[in-house]
Amino acid sequence: MPAASTTLSLVDLRAPDAEAARRIGEACRAQGFFYLVGHGLDEARAQRLEALSHRFFALPDELKQQWSMDKGGRAWRGWFPLGGELTSGRPDWKEGLYLGTELPDDDPRVRAGEPLHGRNLLPGDDVLPGFRDTVLDYIADVTALGHRVMALIALSLDLPADYFAARYTADPLVLFRIFQYPSRPVPDGLDVRDGVGEHTDYGLLTLLRQDTVGGLQVRTPGGWIDAPPLAGSLVCNIGDMLDRMTGGLYHSTPHRVKLNASGHHRLSFPLFFDPNMAARIEPIRSAATDDHATRWDGASVHAFDGTYGDYVLAKVGKVFPQLKQAVLPTRSA
Repeated sequence: MPAASTTLSLVDLRAPDAEAARRIGEACRAQGFFYLVGHGLDEARAQRLEALSHRFFALPDELKQQWSMDKGGRAWRGWFPLGGELTSGRPDWKEGLYLGTELPDDDPRVRAGEPLHGRNLLPGDDVLPGFRDTVLDYIADVTALGHRVMALIALSLDLPADYFAARYTADPLVLFRIFQYPSRPVPDGLDVRDGVGEHTDYGLLTLLRQDTVGGLQVRTPGGWIDAPPLAGSLVCNIGDMLDRMTGGLYHSTPHRVKLNASGHHRLSFPLFFDPNMAARIEPIRSAATDDHATRWDGASVHAFDGTYGDYVLAKVGKVFPQLKQAVLPTRSA
């Protein structure tokens, strides 16, 4: 692996596809993370989303309980309170909204009770005017960008641009989160070390908008480095499935979020662009490989057998173990 850098690479989508793909490939091999600019997302919409999200989290917890995750069932959507999500068994110091592609009740996947599919639990215009529409429009825009970036990742691997779309993402699993990291001390007696503990992402690609506060850190061979906010950018990183497909050539890199001591609440907006739940992940034969079998958590992404749905449900079940017992079917991992 190349020597660790103190900064993440920057990829400008206004460059020709061949140049953007080359830059993405270099970043995926070196760090698994990169900044993305020139992406064409509506900045006014993103700023509106930030403002409305601040207003949502400022609501009393008693009111936010109307949209809590235990009311979302197998769709796995809704609000969770501060400290309500676990990473490696330890509470994270954040609260958030779990969201995703909006599906009607008569969608075949929803009728079949397929986990992670369904309607979003969000306040209506009577409580927070414009929030639902802004969220759904943002998800649609970033999902379209995810398709474009995955086409460039395919080109970076000397594959046809539609390689991933043809096999995994014609109908991707799209999960979206809105997180707030409060700027307040952790109460005594609560086993919290980070805003989010060290982890890797599960699927193909994460596209993250940060506000101006910062706190994201990426683990490199030379140690942890900051990924501070960069105006007009998204932070992109690859997930376990791309690591698996490429035999470790493209790395699913551990990252974390520091406790927020800025004096201002921090917001982040990660969208996870992942394979279809029914997809079985196959190696990319033309890619270089290595024996990247040992990970930070001791669990190899190259060892599991099953669909992507099997993998992701085993992972998210550890994040909310009590909710898993209530709403998710038993799956092998």
